[in-house]
Amino acid sequence: MTAITCVDDLRRLAARRVPRMFFDYVDGGSWTEQTLRENRQDFGLLHLRQRVAIDVSHRTTVSTMLGQPVAMPVAIAPTGLTGMVHADGEILAARAAQKFGVPYTLSTVAICGLEDLADNVEQPFWFQLYVMRDRQFVNDLLDRAAAVECSALVLTLDLPLSGHRHKDARNGLTSPPRPTVRNLAGMLTKPRWCAQMLLTRRRRFGTLVGHVDGLDDLDGLARWTDSQFDPSMDWSGVRFIRERWKGKLIVKGILDNADAERAVECGADAIVVSNHGGRQLDGAISSISALPEVVAAVGDRVEVQFDGGIQSGQDVFKAIALGAKGTYVGRSMLYGLGALGERGVARVLEIIGNDLDKTMGLCGVNSVDAIGPDSLIFGNPLSRMRPKPTASPVVTK
Repeated sequence: MTAITCVDDLRRLAARRVPRMFFDYVDGGSWTEQTLRENRQDFGLLHLRQRVAIDVSHRTTVSTMLGQPVAMPVAIAPTGLTGMVHADGEILAARAAQKFGVPYTLSTVAICGLEDLADNVEQPFWFQLYVMRDRQFVNDLLDRAAAVECSALVLTLDLPLSGHRHKDARNGLTSPPRPTVRNLAGMLTKPRWCAQMLLTRRRRFGTLVGHVDGLDDLDGLARWTDSQFDPSMDWSGVRFIRERWKGKLIVKGILDNADAERAVECGADAIVVSNHGGRQLDGAISSISALPEVVAAVGDRVEVQFDGGIQSGQDVFKAIALGAKGTYVGRSMLYGLGALGERGVARVLEIIGNDLDKTMGLCGVNSVDAIGPDSLIFGNPLSRMRPKPTASPVVTK
């Protein structure tokens, strides 16, 4: 196998090993995918400040997120259908994250259920909550998350309804996949994936099935899930969650300063600047461009975290330099998982950690706390090279 040196290597390998409907789910965004592209492109507008002749022999990427020690300021983001990208995907990803020393976040719409994951990992994990119309189910979810000792709750607010994702609609995405001719043909071209899925019992939304009346078949599950995202959810709902949840509360999906202020007022311990990976409101600004203003507005009162487009340790460095106290990787993790399972997730974390370590050294900083705005160069560096205009010569007759 060719050496895996970057996340894009794992993306290409995942594209060969994961059925198209699930790879497109991971890889795609909503509408024209403008926001998805800009999440990546806007990192390139930030230039790093190279510093020399500084002793960087004692540097460390160790930090904290919400007071929890982490090997680097990175957590695994909540991602739906992880167990359809690779059999038992949530368990494999959580194990890789915990071995590396970073938090893992389980999605409400994961394939592996809350209790199932808790039985298969050694440390507490974070749980991501979508507030559904069925408030009794939400109450039960909070109790179940507390019962398995989830150490933080990530409340996602940017999905009151689903953004229009052309690829998913064309692929007829469901979990488990509907046995159409197209889907069956696509799966049969991925024999490794098929063999793995045949050996696991985890093929449906594990946190939902068995906990909602009438969800015993695929059609009922699909109808219930599609109908449950709640467009009436407002800040009173956030306050309700804050009162019910006794642990750390992270509010995810913030791009606007006013929303950041409201999240702080509702008692959030942290907020995540995020546009849902470019999968919701296409045309929204990139997460990295929203980050500085949100930090300026509330960064002295709440821990500001970042999600959106991270594929390298340099991306992490830039987000930290702009004021984030921690970052999340979702899509990159799924590329690694689809490519090589647990080993692939571990490789993604290794790549990001090594990149971060080297970037810190070349920028002359020894600790994550030392990364700041001075580590970046703002504006277009080429503008400094433009010659100053000279006075026009005086023409005399």
